[in-house]
Amino acid sequence: MTSFSETLKNATWSDHESAEEESYLKELMNGRLSSSEYGEMVAQHYFAYLALDGASRVLAEHPVAGRFVFPELYRERALERDLATVFGPAWRDRITPSKATRTLVARIHQVSDWPGGYIAHHYTRYMGDLSGGQFIRMELQRIYGYQKGGGVDFYLFDEVGSLPRFKNEYRARLDALVLDEREQQRIIREVKLAYQLNTEVLAELLHVVRAAA
Repeated sequence: MTSFSETLKNATWSDHESAEEESYLKELMNGRLSSSEYGEMVAQHYFAYLALDGASRVLAEHPVAGRFVFPELYRERALERDLATVFGPAWRDRITPSKATRTLVARIHQVSDWPGGYIAHHYTRYMGDLSGGQFIRMELQRIYGYQKGGGVDFYLFDEVGSLPRFKNEYRARLDALVLDEREQQRIIREVKLAYQLNTEVLAELLHVVRAAA
């Protein structure tokens, strides 16, 4: 029988690929964006992770959702260091959430009282950060010269230890969830929506970049 983690991966793989193929990331990875244009993505991540990690703190003691709360993953402080590196000490005055980010944040808040909804958004973001995000980090270090301490700290998970081991543990926790078919499909739909909302954030960033060109 196929495990839930495998079912989830297979059911959302095309959504994952669509997110990775978003043109903003292509522009970024090809070195065609300025550091401040990269910083705009960091800023949108910051607002999204304030919501996601805020939900984690609230749900830490929940018998189901709490199994997916890992304080070592929290990104707020890392993103603050990155924003200070890119925009300087007055970075808080420099950033605002985009319309697409506000929609994403609203959805995270909306589903955080449903364990499956929280897990769906947590899975979408963090498993991506721990996987493809590591390639993005290496490219950003090459393009912009950022090092540990600010600029790409968002992608550094030193407190986690072995990333493959951690991801295997995460998948094991997904597989240990007691879910009927209806709840499995509900979570899968929410993961698809999470990918869509995150992709829309990048699409809006690309629109802003092109409008400014």
